[in-house]
Amino acid sequence: MKLLVINNLASGFGEGSVYDFIRSFARDGDEVCVRSTDGTTDVRDLLGDAEAFDAVVASGGDGTVATVSYRLANTGVPILPFPAGTANLLAANLASPMEPHALAKLVREERTLDFDLGEIEVDGQRFGFGIMAGAGYDAAIMHGAAPAKRLLGPMAYFSAALANPLPQTSKFKLDLDGEHVESEGLGILLVNFSKIQFDITVTHENEPRDGVFDVVVLKAQNAFELIPALLAGLLDRGGDFPERTGSLEIHRAREVRVEADPPMEVQYDGEATNLTTPFTAHIMRRAARFFVSEEGWSLFAEK
Repeated sequence: MKLLVINNLASGFGEGSVYDFIRSFARDGDEVCVRSTDGTTDVRDLLGDAEAFDAVVASGGDGTVATVSYRLANTGVPILPFPAGTANLLAANLASPMEPHALAKLVREERTLDFDLGEIEVDGQRFGFGIMAGAGYDAAIMHGAAPAKRLLGPMAYFSAALANPLPQTSKFKLDLDGEHVESEGLGILLVNFSKIQFDITVTHENEPRDGVFDVVVLKAQNAFELIPALLAGLLDRGGDFPERTGSLEIHRAREVRVEADPPMEVQYDGEATNLTTPFTAHIMRRAARFFVSEEGWSLFAEK
């Protein structure tokens, strides 16, 4: 098997578990090519011949996986999201194992499914995302968490949220598949995979293969008003599926345009862009091929 490993040295805690994966994976006759970046070299520059490999391992955080997935969109090259970041939300949503030897076995099993990606364009720049993108409060949290992610891990996001309990609110103008909607709140999310930190689900369903975004307006006027929605997300794990209360307004669309007054910062898959609204986005139906576990297959194969 010919395997390309993209190793983001700047992700997570720098523990190097991807090397344990390689040792566990390699067999007689295999070729494993490792290409590393500490953020200086663009990940995209490491993928020029990726289609010549049987599979690509994206070792890093969700931003690394998003960049690799977007670059390989619609190529059919299978990707393993290797959880070497701080949140690793895509791996969690896919119900993938976190242990490197189990991940090596997963690649050998060659069980894959095709999932949707999102493409967002802001200020003339385009980015791909697998989990969710948005503007406003979520982007402020990503921005605030960035300096502490290596030290605090997932708690960096919680700390950043506590540090900003009264975030900016804006008035939104949304175009959703041609339908015009106006709203107001702390932010807006375009959801593909719905699970976020601490196993909370933003929406009831997790359907990243249906060709549609869940467009979520955070209607709250302050962070405290979001607490009932977060509690509802926790209860979803038990199958209760309570209402998200009035703090979330949920639409569905394939093509989205967002304007905000005043403008809000934009993020995608945990990456703060330092760019602000307006933005446009559209779904790329089943454009990314990921390795999945048996549990991941049972969750998504029939959807």
